[in-house]
Amino acid sequence: QVQLVESGGGLVQAGGSLRLSCAVSGRTFSSYAMGWFRQAPGKERESVVAISRSGARTYYANSVKGRFTISRDNAKNTVYLQMNSLKPEDTAVYYCAAKKTYYKDSYYYMGEYDYWGQGTQVTVSS
Repeated sequence: QVQLVESGGGLVQAGGSLRLSCAVSGRTFSSYAMGWFRQAPGKERESVVAISRSGARTYYANSVKGRFTISRDNAKNTVYLQMNSLKPEDTAVYYCAAKKTYYKDSYYYMGEYDYWGQGTQVTVSS
């Protein structure tokens, strides 16, 4: 069973930065495409970013383009989300997810993931 553990959330002022990490158990991390999602109070969960197995292809929601960066370190079984220029509307619980895939350069959308983490809270104060 694959387990995902997010960390790095917290409280930050608007304009600040945070880096989220998602550690994935197991020895086949490089077989998984990864994604980050978020859910704000009273809202549906939404896609934020995604990255292919190889790391060569990425997806960014329009709301975070130019501010957030996803990366992965296959040697450390970890995917990162660097969040800069944070806004109050970025406040949410952030989840990482993994999808096992044969295709090294494909990323995936929310309904396609196999495993999810428990989430980490990000709060941006104005």
